Amino acid sequence: MTEARRPASLLDLDDLSPAELLDLLARADDFTDNAQARELLRGVPVLNLFFEASTRTYTSFVLAQQRVGADIVTLPPGASSLGKGETIADTALTLAAMNIRVIVTRHPASGFPYRLAEAFAGHVINAGDGRHAHPTQALLDLMTLRREFGQIAGLRVAVVGDILHSRVARSNILGLRMLGAQVTLVGPPTLLPESMAVSGVRIVRSLEAVLPEVDALMLLRIQRERITSAVLPALADYARNYRIDARRLALLPAHAIVMHPGPYNRGVELTDDVFSSKSWRYAQQVAYGVAARMAVLDHLVNGKGQRA
Repeated sequence: MTEARRPASLLDLDDLSPAELLDLLARADDFTDNAQARELLRGVPVLNLFFEASTRTYTSFVLAQQRVGADIVTLPPGASSLGKGETIADTALTLAAMNIRVIVTRHPASGFPYRLAEAFAGHVINAGDGRHAHPTQALLDLMTLRREFGQIAGLRVAVVGDILHSRVARSNILGLRMLGAQVTLVGPPTLLPESMAVSGVRIVRSLEAVLPEVDALMLLRIQRERITSAVLPALADYARNYRIDARRLALLPAHAIVMHPGPYNRGVELTDDVFSSKSWRYAQQVAYGVAARMAVLDHLVNGKGQRA
């Protein structure tokens, strides 16, 4: 007797084929251009299980769930029985018995959504796990690039900063490679080891050498909560070499855009000059987050061909 196929989850972008990823981007475009609420998940209970603080991701997931008509359940941090010694498997069994169909989870431990998905008889969406992955942030970043340039194949994208600790960077690198972008990683050796230079990805230490040749610049937050002084002795040194300011903005091609997943550290990754630049796309990224997460919910629950 064959084992029943477990419902699809989105734990990172490698859960998708390139065709599925493009379909998700097309769905997200449709939701953006036709913003009215839809009943695609009417009667589907969706649980938000966040163990880390979140503003952008949590809020946009709730808005996405509202717009597709889901029944939303939110479990505040500390309310889960996992804190009382209950196992992940026990929690998954309990939630499935209550007919929860989708769990959106963020957790400080890398791999938590994977363990949850193994035990849960429903769909799991990874809203960020430790240093590992953040697939829906990468999806809205890819959406930003696609709406800006028409396609991602052939784009020259530089990811700058604390790549070692960045779940956003890891998921973006996956998605960019899947869709044919040329990826360059830029940062100091302590935040960007040479081992991250996989096929289709190059490492450059000089930001100035990269700026004139990029179509898009993805800045990353310096994660002070994860970084020791041995890894980054002085923020001033990082800012001197990798911060985007007026001088470095002037080195970008006229068509290039600057992105950031937020929250950003003013004066560290960027100066106030960036906020008034015509290249700055942070607000667009945030705006696309709702549509991108609507697309993920629709894809997992309804599958192909359900777009209204």
